[in-house]
Formats: sequence, C-alpha cells, structure tokens
Amino acid sequence: MSSGSNIFDRRLLRVRQGRARRSTPATFLLDRVATDLGERLSAVLRKFDVAVDLGTPSDAVRRELAANKNIGTVIVAGPAGDDEGLRITSDEEALPFAAGSLDLVVSALTLQFVNDLPGTLVQIRRALKPDGLFLAALIGGDSLTELRAAFAAAEIEVERGISPRVAPFADIRELGGLLQRAGFALPVVDSERVTVRYDSVLALMRDLRRMGATNILHERVRTPLKRSTLERVTAIYADRFSDADGRVRATFEIIWLSGWVPHESQQKPLRPGSAAQRLADALGTKELPTGEKPERAR
Repeated sequence: MSSGSNIFDRRLLRVRQGRARRSTPATFLLDRVATDLGERLSAVLRKFDVAVDLGTPSDAVRRELAANKNIGTVIVAGPAGDDEGLRITSDEEALPFAAGSLDLVVSALTLQFVNDLPGTLVQIRRALKPDGLFLAALIGGDSLTELRAAFAAAEIEVERGISPRVAPFADIRELGGLLQRAGFALPVVDSERVTVRYDSVLALMRDLRRMGATNILHERVRTPLKRSTLERVTAIYADRFSDADGRVRATFEIIWLSGWVPHESQQKPLRPGSAAQRLADALGTKELPTGEKPERAR
C-alpha cells in the first residue's frame, strides 16, 4: 500500500474480476456498501456537478449516484466494461482527469488493491475542485482473519511453513494520516465489521472467486494448493470458527474514508488565544498559575 511497493498483480485482478462478472457474481458486500454510500451522500446538502465512480466493480454505486438529485453528470472510471452511460477506461493508479475538474469522487471496494494508495489519494485530491469531496469504502486489514488463521495453522502443520495467501489490506490507524498527507481537509475515517456465515470454508472460497477477490499477490505460490493442506484448513476453520449450528463465520472489515479539498468556506479551528471565555470559568473551577499546586484537603 505504500509508495513504491508492488504487492498486487493488477493484471490478474482485472482477469479475475472479468471472470466473476461473466459468471454469477457475489455482490452482497458491494450492494451493502453502495446503499451506505448513498445514505452518506444524501446527508451532504450541496450540489456536485461532475461526479466520478472510481473503479467500483459493479454498477451499484452508479445507481445510487444517479438517484441523487444533487449530483449532475456521473462518470464511470475503470476497466473497459459494458456499462451504460459515460465511461472512461482508466486505472486507479493513473487517473486521466485534469486538475480541479471534478466535484465528487467516490469508490467502493476497489482501492484496497492499489499498490500505491498514497499516490492515488494525491491524484484524487489534485483532480477535485476546491471544496470537492472524496468518499470511499475499502476492505480493511481485519478482514478474513479466520481464513488467515486457518491457512497459517494448516500450512505449518502440513507443509512446515506459511505462504502469502490473503492480502495485507490497510490498517484503519494509517488511513487518516494518508488523507492528511494527500492534502485533504476535514478527514474522517470509520469502520464497520460485517460477519457472514457459510455452510463451510469451501463456500466462503467460492464466494471470494465470485467477487473476483482471490489471491492476486505478486509473491503468491504458483503451485496448486495441496489436497491435504485444504483438508486441514477446512477442519481447523470448522473447529475454531463455527457456531452451534455448524455454520462458519467470516469477518469483513469495511473502512470508510472521506475528505474535502480545502476551501475558504470550510470550518477552521480557532487560533490559539482567541477564545472569548476562559476554560476555568466554563468549568466552574479556580485557575492556578503554572507550577502552583492545589492545596490538599485536610
């Protein structure tokens, strides 16, 4: 996720996302995020003349934007697809937009696969007009912790080592700082955890394929997973992460990012010393000079 890293095979990502779209895609997370994004935007009472849906691998977000009366032209930016409407073929790592040309940029569940997230945020910030808004959801680092643990335990037991199989997604504690470094004002980062239950870990893996979200790490193992290892993964997962009815749990962390391009109309913190009332008066306490200690009660 840091500048200069090359963690993800993005060519393979496009291949697997395309395969998922042509089959029966699993869109329940995207649909949930799109609805939430629409609700968040409905609380923003201002007009966005030009909006971009950046890289979202379905039309769920575009439908939410089209339903918002405060949003004008909607541009879909991402790999070539069969979407109706205005589309620009682009990559999230190399945005084609002129500086200060957009009012709103949104993205759903795609920026977690960007190799240089700080660089992408800088590009988004540059493309937005003053007082433009960036709003995105991405998969967070606490996702699929159960699958990571089951694979690690099984590979240590069967293969005497661990191979990279689940992507190292961003940590929520890092993302607020990245927004500030990119030049966004009023940055907000929050998260939610979604627990999905499956009949087995194999059903979870099928859903990940239908999301186009299987292993795309450059350092992934190219050889097929051993049957003995998969059997241990299945058994360990069921033993550690199943409910009383036998179904297993999978956790997805959704991290929300938002930030505004600085503008003179935005609320600013007060200058030091500009307060009209002393804090001690507001709290109803006595103010003591620096270094003076309060008397102890006798």
